[in-house]
Amino acid sequence: MTALTTAPAPASRAGRLRWALADGLTLIGRELGRIRQEPGELIAALIFPAIMVVLFGYVFGSAISVPGGGDYRAYLMPGLFAMVTFTSTMAVTMRVATDASRGVMDRFRSMPMARSAVPFGQTGAEILNGVLGMVIMAVAGLLVGWRAHNGIWQTAEAFLLLALMRYALSWVGCYLGLVVKNEQTADQLIPLVFPVTMLSNSFVPTAGMPAVLRVIAEWNPVSALTAACRGLFGNPGAPAGDLAWPLAHPVAATLGWSLLLLAVFAPLAVRTYRVRGR
Repeated sequence: MTALTTAPAPASRAGRLRWALADGLTLIGRELGRIRQEPGELIAALIFPAIMVVLFGYVFGSAISVPGGGDYRAYLMPGLFAMVTFTSTMAVTMRVATDASRGVMDRFRSMPMARSAVPFGQTGAEILNGVLGMVIMAVAGLLVGWRAHNGIWQTAEAFLLLALMRYALSWVGCYLGLVVKNEQTADQLIPLVFPVTMLSNSFVPTAGMPAVLRVIAEWNPVSALTAACRGLFGNPGAPAGDLAWPLAHPVAATLGWSLLLLAVFAPLAVRTYRVRGR
């Protein structure tokens, strides 16, 4: 395992912050090193988005009409970006739960390191994995005909929104992994993510849903992220007409959801890690 900081905790707040960042970066390196030692996990994570593009694009593409017209694969890609962003939560949950069940977390607690460094390392490594995954998915989308039409700045804004949401969700996954504490329980939580991603506008318009489900879908953060990406990419299905607030203001809604998740789950994850060590 990579050597960790051995100096005592600094007295000043700025010193403690630098200490936490240094330890966190060390743990990010540890997570990336583990991925290199277990390439099968990384390969599966990168192939999955490409398979989703081909599967949903060609299977659903012949059966679903896009609101306002347009190619279904162009309509689909923002939804797939959003879906993969949300399902990544469980990858973090599994990694943290695995470390907890195998005693790795106890080993970290016995070392003279910042307590916030472990959650920071897990979530920091996830955002780096997420960037690589988005690149793979974007390439797969380009190969099946998807294009971003609104220029480089709005395209970059869409990807930054995806990265921000993924980072916020990684803290949710870190907290869940610390709570469940074993990989078997974490594995059983994975199917619960899919209803959240499916009950949205990712794959089909919400207009045809029953009233109750439509309201849930419209306020689902997956729908806000999808709608924001469609608008920024210039893809078919961008919000129009009389809509619920998150779909009428999808960028603001996505930013709000991301900041709310960070504000709630980042302190929770750090506190849970500290409490588990007592």
